[in-house]
Amino acid sequence: MSKVALEGMQFYAYHGYYEEERLIGGYFVVDVYIDTNFVLAAQTDDLSGTVNYETVYFICRMEMKRPSKLIENVAQRIHSKLSDVFTKASGILVRISKLNPPLGGPVNRSYVEVDSRGGFDGQGKRGENDFDLGADDDDFGGFLSSFDDLDMW
Repeated sequence: MSKVALEGMQFYAYHGYYEEERLIGGYFVVDVYIDTNFVLAAQTDDLSGTVNYETVYFICRMEMKRPSKLIENVAQRIHSKLSDVFTKASGILVRISKLNPPLGGPVNRSYVEVDSRGGFDGQGKRGENDFDLGADDDDFGGFLSSFDDLDMW
């Protein structure tokens, strides 16, 4: 299998859980990896036999323009659109990184991925290496409850 990728697409966008994030905006980086077979394109030098990364960029740009509270939502929208357009792809990974997330201390980035190449199936089923950090876990649940009154802004 072959791969076509666009890494480091940079966008200033208005995504974030807090209203201030959606008003002020921030910097995001999008990476896309598409597993496909481009043997025919390589042999014929014909773009129709591979993934046109202009199309990939256009889809990412359009979805990054639509504000969302969660970058998970944006990543899923991008993944769905790419899947609709590149029907011959055997797998697609979309990663969105939020640069300098407002966490009260220095953090380079946070990111989410939507990956149809294997692993987590998107239906709530976890693989053997995934773990649950739900509120029923005494340590983690207590940790989360300590943030209930935290004013991030």
